Amino acid sequence: MSEVKKPSLFKEIVRLGKLRLGISVVFSSVAGYLLGYQEFSWFDLIMLSVGGVLVVAASNAFNQIYEVEQDSLMNRTKNRPLPAGTLTIAQAYTAAISALLVGLFMLYSINVLAAFFGGISALLYAAIYTPLKARTSLAVFVGAFPGAIPYMLGWVAARNDFDIETGTLFAQQFFWQFPHFWAIAWFSFEDYKKAGYNLLPSGAKDRSTQLYIIVYTVWMIAVGILPVFGITGDLTLSYTGAALVLLLGLWVLSNGVRLLKSGDDKVARKLMLSSIGYLTGMQIIYVIDRFI
Repeated sequence: MSEVKKPSLFKEIVRLGKLRLGISVVFSSVAGYLLGYQEFSWFDLIMLSVGGVLVVAASNAFNQIYEVEQDSLMNRTKNRPLPAGTLTIAQAYTAAISALLVGLFMLYSINVLAAFFGGISALLYAAIYTPLKARTSLAVFVGAFPGAIPYMLGWVAARNDFDIETGTLFAQQFFWQFPHFWAIAWFSFEDYKKAGYNLLPSGAKDRSTQLYIIVYTVWMIAVGILPVFGITGDLTLSYTGAALVLLLGLWVLSNGVRLLKSGDDKVARKLMLSSIGYLTGMQIIYVIDRFI
């Protein structure tokens, strides 16, 4: 009988940090930087990208260390490195602390404010959001704060300030997270229940939760087109850009309405995918809009 090949330590550390998620988060930071820079710096962009990936990876690692027992109970997480036994807790702590320190140092090399917000993001996610998940659905609200930081972090790295522009970018990604994560909580409801999680706003797959999704999607659309009205400082958006962002938002809203009518898990999954399309598309539209 052939011996099962043990996965490499490096590969498992990468899996622990959820590199794919980290890259998607850093995409938001890069978009924020491209919107905010006045004098382009490759050094700052590279430090922002790599440092951001490392801070996100550290946050994910601390999350999985804390939730290793819960992860072992859910189908979607039982094969992660810690519940699968391919990494030890000690190895995970070493990787998480190292990634956090190096990541924050890289953000600090840009400016102190970037490192500050990077550290706040990791602290809120790992030390507050993660423990709250098993206690209250309000964890989604708390988790939306660190989740909204990457987009504005790019502007902070470019401008070294926090003003109406950074607040608007923060709000855009903050409100986006509610339809996105509630969609996941909807189609993962039974799996989450195995670990003692209930992240839907009403605590059930009911009309109240569906209406919450609709309301927050409307807020997401509203802040998404806000700069077109000329009230957000240097963060601007043309009428054409606003129309395109609005169309993307209506795509998400249409899936929210479909979920309201059907309650189908497949529709919730489409809502989640459309929300990803909205965020990515919106940020691309904003960047293109700045340069044309």
